[in-house]
Amino acid sequence: MSEQKSRPPQDRPWESGWAPDTTRAPGTRRLWLAGALALATITACATAVTVMNGEAGEPEHRAAQPSTLSSSAPGGLISFATPSRGASEEAGAGRVHSSPSPTPTSGAPSAAPSPEPVKKAPKEPKPPKASSGSSKPPKTPASHGTSIRSVNFSDRYWRVRDGYVFLDRIGSGTGQREDATFQRVTGLADSSCYSFTTADGRYLRHRSFVLVANDDDGSSLFRQDATFCPRSWSPSGALALESVNYPGRFLRHRDFRLRLDPYENSHQYRSDASFRMVAGLS
Repeated sequence: MSEQKSRPPQDRPWESGWAPDTTRAPGTRRLWLAGALALATITACATAVTVMNGEAGEPEHRAAQPSTLSSSAPGGLISFATPSRGASEEAGAGRVHSSPSPTPTSGAPSAAPSPEPVKKAPKEPKPPKASSGSSKPPKTPASHGTSIRSVNFSDRYWRVRDGYVFLDRIGSGTGQREDATFQRVTGLADSSCYSFTTADGRYLRHRSFVLVANDDDGSSLFRQDATFCPRSWSPSGALALESVNYPGRFLRHRDFRLRLDPYENSHQYRSDASFRMVAGLS
C-alpha cells in the first residue's frame, strides 16, 4: 500500500512565512494575460487588413455587381449583373492612364542591321563647260541643208553609208554629196538640242553607241537616241555633240566611224569630237 502522508494545515504559513492564496482558483492570472494578448493580436490584424484595403482602392472595373432580381424572381435572391458600359466609363473617367510602351512587331529585328559600306565609283573627268553665247553654230540656209566636217581631218565629212555614219572624203558625185548633207531640226527629245535627218527622211541616232540612220519608230527611246546637244570648246568655232540620254558621252570619230564615247580629258579626244557645221554639199 502506498504511503499516506498527511498534508499540512492550510491556515498555517510555510516555514518561509508565505501562505498560498485560497481566495481564487489557481492559474486565473495566466488566463487573463493570454486572453488580452489574443485580443490585441486580432485587433492588430484587423487594422492592418483595413489599411491595406484602403490603400489599394477599389478596382477600376468590377466583373459583376450584386443586384436584386426582377419582380418575377423569388424575393430575397441575389444575382450578379454585368455593369453597363456607361457606368464603367464613368467610374474610370477620373483616372490617368499611362501610355503603353511600344511593343516590337513579332518577327522584326530589334535593331536594324548596319548597312554595308557603299563603294564609290571613280569619278569620270567632267567635260569643259560650254562658252556662253557660242553653243549654237551659225545658221545655214534650209534649202541647202547642213554638212558636218571634222576639225582634225578637214577634208572629211559625215556621210551615211550602208546605214552607218562614217567620216569620208566626198567626191564630185551627186550621190555622195547627198549622203553627206543633212537637215538640222529641233531636237526630238529636247527643243534646245539638235536632231539630224537624211535626204530620205531617216534620223541619225546612236544604237549600241554607234551612229546609224534609222526610221523614226515613235518611241521615247528613239527620240532620246536621236537628240544631241551642242557644246563649245577649243578650237574656236568647233562644236561637240553630247548625247541627251547619256550625258558625258560625245560623238567622235574612231577609225573614221562615228561613235558615242565617254569624255576623256585628252587633246586627241577633243580633236576627234570637234566638228564644224557648214553649208550642205548637195
